[in-house]
Amino acid sequence: MARNLPPFPALRAFEAAARHNSFTAAANELHVTHGAISRQVAAFEAWVGVQVFHRIGKRVRLTDDGRRYLATVQAAFESISVATSQLRDTGVVHVLRVNALPTFAMKWLLPRLNQFQRKMPNVELRLSTSTSDFPAELVEGYDVAIRRGPAHWPNCVSGHFLGESELPVCSPALLQRSPIKVADDLARHVLLHSDTRPDAWRNWLSAAGVKAKCRKKQSFDHFYLALQAAVDGLGVALGPLPMLADELASGRLVMPLEGPRVDARGYWWVARREVAQAPLVEQFCRWLQEQGDQGDEAVARA
Repeated sequence: MARNLPPFPALRAFEAAARHNSFTAAANELHVTHGAISRQVAAFEAWVGVQVFHRIGKRVRLTDDGRRYLATVQAAFESISVATSQLRDTGVVHVLRVNALPTFAMKWLLPRLNQFQRKMPNVELRLSTSTSDFPAELVEGYDVAIRRGPAHWPNCVSGHFLGESELPVCSPALLQRSPIKVADDLARHVLLHSDTRPDAWRNWLSAAGVKAKCRKKQSFDHFYLALQAAVDGLGVALGPLPMLADELASGRLVMPLEGPRVDARGYWWVARREVAQAPLVEQFCRWLQEQGDQGDEAVARA
């Protein structure tokens, strides 16, 4: 059965003109004349029987029908582009070097990497971790680094992809032994601190208006140790959302209080300017953004 597909040159002309809101810019991108783009778009509109552009002097603007169609066309073009890259790279393994913060790598990135590997089967992702703020040698040693931000990263391109908010979390067994109904009840518990987030509890307790002084605390050099201590019932940690989504969904951790949710520094991908536009780097950073958007939506619903 024949597919109902428009001529491909007309489809490319429509997509480029719609993306740029300009026939001239589309012509420059596709290395043709302005008139050629105009004729292709006109032929496309005649073929579908629907007007997809408003002509306003030398400017063009998508109609509502054109805007809806563009979203589908761009998704299809992206799928074709990825499939073509995979076809051309059959049997070729590309290495992507990623450096992330340890807790982020363990709690958020690793559980999702199988999705990236299914999407990009010819990519060997070499993951390492570091708590370093961002020395020059770290930027030069990796294709993509993941850090909390925003911050000043010289000669780099960066993008925010995941927000974070903090709430107390603990094991169900600890909560059963000593309930936490209001924030002041935390004074009866051991608060689990991390050297990598030294101000987290102070900021949260201030936002919660806690009156009683919390005297008991235990400190760890890495944040993931504080979170594991919470799972093991040693005290109450200040848990980040959406990073702890799996622990909360499984019941290993619970949130005894509904709020306040204190916004913390979010996560950013960072790449050296000279490699930021490499296809593999762009695809990985785009995937991070997609996963981050899903995480932000899950937190909003929680």
